[in-house]
Amino acid sequence: MAEFRLDTERLILRDWRAEDWPRFWALTNTPAVMRWLGGLADEETMRAARERVEGYARDHGHTFWVVERKADGGHLSGEMLGFCGLKRASAPPNGTIEGEFEIGWRLREDAWGKGYAKEAAIASLDAAFAQFGAETVYAITIAENTDSWGLMKRFGMERRVDLDYVDTRFEKPWCDTIVYAITRQQWEENRP
Repeated sequence: MAEFRLDTERLILRDWRAEDWPRFWALTNTPAVMRWLGGLADEETMRAARERVEGYARDHGHTFWVVERKADGGHLSGEMLGFCGLKRASAPPNGTIEGEFEIGWRLREDAWGKGYAKEAAIASLDAAFAQFGAETVYAITIAENTDSWGLMKRFGMERRVDLDYVDTRFEKPWCDTIVYAITRQQWEENRP
């Protein structure tokens, strides 16, 4: 099966390779990046995350893809920035969007504030609606993570207070999950 790949102006979103994982964790398992994601990941958490991400690709044809930077501003191409993409929501049984399309991203700290997350998320949303047949795409975070939900709002997602839930797998503040959503029609009418 051919490797999945999406190209944007500055980025490549692609399937994972075995050699990507050590680099990904070295770049993103930091106090700043993991601040709103439950804290630093231990070996078991990293192993389970890899199994989930690879399982999404296997089972659904989409996942949180590797995000690489193309050559830009004198930087070397192929530099891993983190991940962005689509999965089927795997919230706990008390979650409200189980099985729905969910967009997510996680970029290394020195990639923040450069528009990479927005660029990758726009490509992922385009793929969700045009390639994978989504009618609605959801995103989750916690209220304290203003950068994350701020990005959701910038590309047209709307807050869905009615779908918020407590994720019992985590303690406060990470357990209080807030939900944003965008429909196909909203995306087509307001794509940034």
